[in-house]
Amino acid sequence: MGKTDADTRRIAETAVEWLCSLISIPSFSREESNTATLLEECLQKAGVATFRSGNNVFARSEAWSPDKPVLLLNSHHDTVRPVAGWTRDPFNPVREDGRLYGLGSNDAGGCLVALMAVFLQLQGEADLPVNLIFAASAEEEVSGANGIAALLPALGHIDAAIVGEPTRMQMAVAEKGLLVIDATATGQAGHAAREEGINAIYEAMTDILFLRDHAPERVSPLLGKVKCTVTQINAGTQHNVIPDRCTFVIDVRTNELYSNEAILQWLQQHLRSELKPRSLRLNASGIALDHPLVESGRRLGLSWFGSPTLSDQALMTFPSVKIGCGDSARSHTADEYIEVAEIEDAINKYTALIKGIEWTGKVQDPAAHYIPVPN
Repeated sequence: MGKTDADTRRIAETAVEWLCSLISIPSFSREESNTATLLEECLQKAGVATFRSGNNVFARSEAWSPDKPVLLLNSHHDTVRPVAGWTRDPFNPVREDGRLYGLGSNDAGGCLVALMAVFLQLQGEADLPVNLIFAASAEEEVSGANGIAALLPALGHIDAAIVGEPTRMQMAVAEKGLLVIDATATGQAGHAAREEGINAIYEAMTDILFLRDHAPERVSPLLGKVKCTVTQINAGTQHNVIPDRCTFVIDVRTNELYSNEAILQWLQQHLRSELKPRSLRLNASGIALDHPLVESGRRLGLSWFGSPTLSDQALMTFPSVKIGCGDSARSHTADEYIEVAEIEDAINKYTALIKGIEWTGKVQDPAAHYIPVPN
């Protein structure tokens, strides 16, 4: 017998209760120990064996078959710090007019509890088309070394993933990468009253204007062009000294047509400043539109798009779809909230998405789904 509407509402209400408990516990990135413990307790109370790696928590299907592909259900339980402007206590979950307010409710608590609820409902079903792993990861908001990157080796082989982030339950089939570069323009100090020295600010301006007016030529149909934005700048020690050093930060959002290494090489060819990347590991990611996971979503009528925002998807070496309840526009904002009805809708759609997967033949090589153009 299938689940009734009353069953679905009960499951959703349990998920909302979990989310209320999560909101009430501060879980800033790298400080998620207490919410990790709470998630362990929720899973264990439901009779599931849990595993923990640092502040990452995961569990595997009870009905596990070596002949089935493995699907990872992942979202994160860390949050950013509350911004100025909150009119409510960010750690006091309040339900009002169908909304649940609280820090992390939208990003990505709603997705997390919906995925956990679905995992608990499906993990014992022997006729499910996939094996399931549920993973609640830490340090997503800072792409930390002790988050999903540290957890993945412990999970074993994975064929595909659902990454829970607020997308209004649309499928993000591609996601821009991130490359942060510290740039230094060098000049020569001199007295501001005389025609001497080389002004490092002017040297930096030449590069900054180039970044404003130019971009790598390949434009993705899903993710658009590579976007290079100068977001910070610093120079000078006093008003009458020509600065000999000007530093600035370049925020680069890459598309799937370039690797981060290739973009760094392109910048080095066109800029005179010294460039030091903070990391090259957060490449753009994507999944083939004919992948069984995407096809399942398309049969459900789910729309698909390319996402400009970064998630743990960037650190996954296998195909993944980013999809979840809530709206990205609410993330990191004052008085963050999620609609309770959105959580129930997510549980229904996640369930249908997973059950509708039709994996035929040998599991495809994950490397075939995303191969960055080298230059």
